[in-house]
Amino acid sequence: MSTGKNFTVFPIGYVKRGDEKISIEVEEKYRPGLLGLDTFSHVIVVWWGHAYAQYRHQVDLQMKPPYAPDVLTGIFATRSPVRPNPVNVTPCKILGIDLEKGVLEVNQIDAFEGTPILDLKAYFPTVDRVKDVVVPDRFKTWGDWVPEEGEAPEYYE
Repeated sequence: MSTGKNFTVFPIGYVKRGDEKISIEVEEKYRPGLLGLDTFSHVIVVWWGHAYAQYRHQVDLQMKPPYAPDVLTGIFATRSPVRPNPVNVTPCKILGIDLEKGVLEVNQIDAFEGTPILDLKAYFPTVDRVKDVVVPDRFKTWGDWVPEEGEAPEYYE
C-alpha cells in the first residue's frame, strides 16, 4: 500500500576526506551523542547518497551490477547507491574520536566528500552479524569479512 507520504531527514554530519584521513564531522548539536562511542571498535554509518538522489525516480529496478555483468538482478539484491531512496549503510572501523570537535575518524567509507550522515549506530556483533549466511556463488570468493584496510575486493571496480 503506497501512502504517498514524504519524510524529512536531518543530517547529523558530513563525510570529510583529507589526503590520508577519512572522517565524519558531526554537527555541534549532535556531538553529545558521541559519548561512549569511543568504547566500540566499529560503527555503522547511515548516509544519504546525495550524489544519486536526483536519479531516485529513474532507478532501474533490474540491472547487471559491475561486479556481476552477466547477471540480471533486482536493485534490492545489490548494494548499489542508486536506489529509490538513496539510504546507504557502511560498517566502519573507528580509528579515533574527538568528542569536543565532533570528529569521528574511520578507516573507510564508500561515500563521497560532503555526503550527509543520517545516523551513527554502534556495531554490536550479537545483533549486527548473523550465522549461516547465504549469498550467491559469485560472492563466495569475496571472503567472510571486510579486509582490515576496508577496501572492496579487487574485482569490484
